[in-house]
Amino acid sequence: MFWDQDRLKKLIDERLSDFRIILVSNREPYMHIYRGGEVETIMPASGMAIALDSLMQACGGTWVAAGSGEADQEACTDGDALMVPPRAPRYRLRRLWLTRQEEIDYYYGLSNEGIWPLCHLAYTRPRFDAGQWETYKSVNLKFAEAILSEVDNPRRTIVFIQDYHFALLPRMLKNAEPGLLVSQFWHIPWPNYEIFRICPWGPEILDGLLGNDLLGFHLQYHCNNFFDTVDRTLEARVDLESFSIFRRGKETRVRPFPISIDFDRFEAWSRAPQTERRLRELQRSLNLGGVKVGLGVDRLDYTKGIPERMEALNIFFHKYPQYHRRFTFVQLGPQSRLHIPSYKQLNALVDSWQEDINAQYAQGRWKPVIVLKENYSQEDVVAFYRLADVMVVNSLHDGMNLVAKEFVASREDGQSALLLSPFTGAARELAGAYTVNPFNPEETADTIFQALEDSPEAKMARLAPMRAWVKEHNIYHWSAQFLQALIHIPRES
Repeated sequence: MFWDQDRLKKLIDERLSDFRIILVSNREPYMHIYRGGEVETIMPASGMAIALDSLMQACGGTWVAAGSGEADQEACTDGDALMVPPRAPRYRLRRLWLTRQEEIDYYYGLSNEGIWPLCHLAYTRPRFDAGQWETYKSVNLKFAEAILSEVDNPRRTIVFIQDYHFALLPRMLKNAEPGLLVSQFWHIPWPNYEIFRICPWGPEILDGLLGNDLLGFHLQYHCNNFFDTVDRTLEARVDLESFSIFRRGKETRVRPFPISIDFDRFEAWSRAPQTERRLRELQRSLNLGGVKVGLGVDRLDYTKGIPERMEALNIFFHKYPQYHRRFTFVQLGPQSRLHIPSYKQLNALVDSWQEDINAQYAQGRWKPVIVLKENYSQEDVVAFYRLADVMVVNSLHDGMNLVAKEFVASREDGQSALLLSPFTGAARELAGAYTVNPFNPEETADTIFQALEDSPEAKMARLAPMRAWVKEHNIYHWSAQFLQALIHIPRES
């Protein structure tokens, strides 16, 4: 069954018309900045935000998120809220304001120095700080109070929580309003019990998540890890036949829902005349005319395997000198979380690799590696996708990696190659990709060479079935599976 925005809207109208949907995330889908003395609306280049924006445009309702733009408060038209998207409003964006210290402790601290490395097998040690834990709890409570202020009829309200920033929020909401239908999608991997048990507040996190009526992960493997972690940590009954956990007389259903993208949206961007113009501008400004182009698109995060990618490129240019002056690798790497020491170190390491490779191999105007750290709009990123002959996604560990799916959707011509780490959730679905082990840089170098040398027919044969898969298993398919699972949950009295 093929799902698109119209079909999803029909499902909502037929089965959930008397429900109001409140989506909750840390990051907002639209932010406001000052440009030329005017307030401008921009959409951050975030795969998750774009995917969920497509869902909310179909569903309507309210999205609750932390305001992050410098002009966000000025742009609100209804207290702390406004209607979005700006040109064709479909849903309400309610902003919540965090203090600088709350952002440091809750977001940069416990969320990204503690939970993020805990859940990713990238060999970065988690840091747990009791003060940051207290702020994490208080910010979760702050979000709970904002959400509850939006609720008119608890038994006719669905709260859809996104990600690891809100592990305690479901229990807080359920304790305040048991009639709410509370669900959550955990966008990052869930580790096994032996890893999770080092977290000092593990039982509280698990109990918070079991406040959900429905809890989703990308993969069944992550669900299985969660079942085992709960079974070995809490007094709860894990029922593997029904894929449910029972605690204090309440059932939490745990299911895999591999998230995806709005395929048609990316395909339309890739066809747009402005994308073609931007592509030509990039070729001129980056001196890419007449050369093959490799591409990486990642936040500068240690889970993404960027230093490992640079090491592979160093091997590639040493081993295959015939590609000197014929191949350039462009790495889009917006900086993030630089308050965290491990991210500062990563930033410096990527700079060092770029300098070393270019010092060895650059000739005249040709550079083998170009690292661009500025933030690009999603439309600009699609122009880079169109530019690439080889796309490298070699994450050390990733829940899904929507960049891989965005790239596939953007390449209607079929004339490019996707290199994909088996340690991404996307690898379970995109079987046509060239497989690369990020911990084996020589293999990655050889696979880049193979992808460049393969015939157009061979590349088309790999890319076409991946495009068909992503087109069918799009964000509306994901949303429909999640909402249908919610529909079948009995209402509490």
